[in-house]
Amino acid sequence: MNYARFFNKVSLARQPSITRVLTNILLQSPPTMISMATGMPNASLFPVIEGSFKLKDGTSFQLSGAEMSRAQQYSQSQGIPELLAWLKMLQKNMHSPPLFDASGAEQTKIIVTNGSQDGLSKLFDAVISRDDCILMESPCYSGTMSMVKPLSPKILDIKTDGNGLIPEHLKEVLSRWSPEDATNPQSNIPKVLYTVPTGGNPTGCGLTLERKKEIYNIACKYNLLIVEDDPYYYIQYKKDYVPSFLSLDVEGRVVRFDSFSKLLSSGMRCGFVTGPAAVLDRIVLHLQTSVLHISGLTQFVILKILELWGLEGFKSHALKAADFYRQRRDVTIDAAEKHLKGIAEWDVPTGGMFLWLKLIGVEDTYKLIMEEAQKKEVLFVPGNAFMSTDDPCPYVRAAFSQCSSENIYVAFERLAELVREHRGY
Repeated sequence: MNYARFFNKVSLARQPSITRVLTNILLQSPPTMISMATGMPNASLFPVIEGSFKLKDGTSFQLSGAEMSRAQQYSQSQGIPELLAWLKMLQKNMHSPPLFDASGAEQTKIIVTNGSQDGLSKLFDAVISRDDCILMESPCYSGTMSMVKPLSPKILDIKTDGNGLIPEHLKEVLSRWSPEDATNPQSNIPKVLYTVPTGGNPTGCGLTLERKKEIYNIACKYNLLIVEDDPYYYIQYKKDYVPSFLSLDVEGRVVRFDSFSKLLSSGMRCGFVTGPAAVLDRIVLHLQTSVLHISGLTQFVILKILELWGLEGFKSHALKAADFYRQRRDVTIDAAEKHLKGIAEWDVPTGGMFLWLKLIGVEDTYKLIMEEAQKKEVLFVPGNAFMSTDDPCPYVRAAFSQCSSENIYVAFERLAELVREHRGY
């Protein structure tokens, strides 16, 4: 594939940082290498010598003096090698990406980012120019909207339903172009399709395998880059995971974003990106000029946890997380049936942490939620936060990840009172 067509002028102008290149060389060199090239501080001045950590299951691990020294020092922009190796093993096991190690060349890479959102932001900065057309599922994660809108593209909304993004509507939107337009630099044909395919934020809905295959074929036809934002992949409520876009990618057009925020810790800020080397290399160039690399301490702590658990231990933890949120989902649906029947409409979430509610008889939820709901001592997110336009929106997002079962019932009871008062009865 010719990846140059996907990048804007700023991204194409980025060049490797010489100091970052030299840092990589030094970190891979034998101990006999004498370096007066890099501006690394002297490790003898680092205040922390070692660290010990205890997990909830009673197990523990230590960071040795050598590991703590590395954790406090500059490291490679793409991530520490040991963590990258573990993540590559994980992706092979969970997704079997067709292009991993294809033909002996590293066509598919992995990099570590400051949470998946950091990686997403850097990708959008690299591929979007003013007035570019970009395909985005609607409703769409509000954080992505915050990244994309200031770049001033023309957002083309693709409708979703209880099974996620609708392929027929994607075809309809793209029908104004021909596939050959993708070879014309002057054409404004979309280059990028963004989707949260599992436990969608805000809908809680997920794409079926059949839809993923159809969407992938459309992407191949129109030469689209699929941005697979999948932080809820491991929070699927069915026992068998729906295969990812990455697992279908035989052409190198899927950039997949994973996160540890929903499974290990949101505060440690660690995500990872898997995709075509040509695309990830561009993200690394941006990392070199922004954060340099994510926290070494974060990377070592996560690596140690993963090594302690092993692959099967990680999978077991993921299943426990999915079961926890499945139970919260069930309580949420029961509470909605009890308090919101006839007042709201919804699809039952298949994963994630959210319920997407359409309030009946409410044209726009913004004022209702941002002003009136506070008086009832209950908060949701108004639906227009997830929309590309400022049009009135009758939806709200309810997050059930932190509320107790009791509070979920109370929250929906208060929401029902709010809607009835709004409707005048």
